[in-house]
Amino acid sequence: MAQWVYAKDLADHAGEHVTIKGWLYNHTDKGGLQFLLVRDGTGVVQCVASEKDISAEAFDEARRVTQESSLIVTGKVRSDARAPGGYEIQSDDVRIVQLTEDYPITPKEHGTAFLMANRHLWIRSAKQHATLLVRAEIVKAIRDWLDSHDFVNVDTPILTPSSCEDTTTLFETDYFGEPAYLAQSGQLYNEANIAAFGKVYCFGPTFRAEKSKTRRHLTEFWMVEPEMAFVDLEGCMEVEEQFVSYIVQTVLQNRSAELELLERDTSRLEKVVPPFPRISYDEAVDLLTKHGLSFTWGDDFGAPHETAIGESFDQPVFVYNYPTRCKAFYMEEHPTRPDVCLSVDLLAAEGYGEIIGGGQRTASYELLERRIREHNLNREAYEWYLDLRRYGSMPHSGFGLGVERTVAWVCGLKHIRETIAFPRMLERIYP
Repeated sequence: MAQWVYAKDLADHAGEHVTIKGWLYNHTDKGGLQFLLVRDGTGVVQCVASEKDISAEAFDEARRVTQESSLIVTGKVRSDARAPGGYEIQSDDVRIVQLTEDYPITPKEHGTAFLMANRHLWIRSAKQHATLLVRAEIVKAIRDWLDSHDFVNVDTPILTPSSCEDTTTLFETDYFGEPAYLAQSGQLYNEANIAAFGKVYCFGPTFRAEKSKTRRHLTEFWMVEPEMAFVDLEGCMEVEEQFVSYIVQTVLQNRSAELELLERDTSRLEKVVPPFPRISYDEAVDLLTKHGLSFTWGDDFGAPHETAIGESFDQPVFVYNYPTRCKAFYMEEHPTRPDVCLSVDLLAAEGYGEIIGGGQRTASYELLERRIREHNLNREAYEWYLDLRRYGSMPHSGFGLGVERTVAWVCGLKHIRETIAFPRMLERIYP
């Protein structure tokens, strides 16, 4: 019996009799020769069926198989420089598992709305497949770096009784008669976890009910959130640049073929090595003025502002010390400027905007209590969070990296909707 192998391993089985199981990617009919490109999730292999070398039944299967039909092909692996990957299968048996009729996505041009409605099929296409492989590599690199640097993965709740940041962007649900919300972040819980473990991270889906149609926003997205005890703002930035550099360099090393298929200019990514440039919010505002963009000090940056700042540097750039009024209630106050907090955003180069938001959290019970009042938050819901400042408070910092924005940047994608298998956007929850 022929051994079942995967396309990616074909070179290891030259001269052997093997079986490939997958789906028809493309078909060329040359009369007595049928060329079948079969993809199996790990790659694409060319299978050649010759009318004179196989049974009439098997050749008929090879001749009539259609795009995206599932099939099983058996034959001998042989070297051929013209074939994808340099090897092909000289088939001696072809069997259709399920014959597909009228597959909706064809080589012709399709509109975005049509492709998104058929996202469950679109993910089979070469560029979507490559993007999702890069995403998987990024997720693995995230975990590998954190795990190897003594961060402990501690899972945090998806259902929460209160807000972490903006109370206007919460998805509310009924929790046995009481209101509960889909998590915007696991950060507050991480601040409790660091008192037990020192360095932690959570990794999972987060939800923002933002009525935004921009190319940078999803309503459901994945975020990794490291948090560190006894680390200040400067220490936080050092961790971020090491972390992001490792992710990018790992993708360059392990997914070069996918980046090439996506036509990504990797020379820009090769520059993503520490240290990253650092500018203050004040300096960033001056930079925007030089670019001719009107901006009011105290506001948060929008997409055009982040793009202008990011495009001014060859590497990701840190912008630190934002005005207190445009950041979350838990940020630490600047020691000499109470109108500024010890926050930092990391903006990707090439105009991709913010990929990380974070900073130093307040260690003061009194300041946190005052911030809760100033933000009109329900104190009762945050009593446990105040406890963290009563019992063993310490300087601490952390950040959140958005996976989808990172994927868009690394892959060079124009829109965030292609960075996850099934995106959730303002006007799309199907499929």
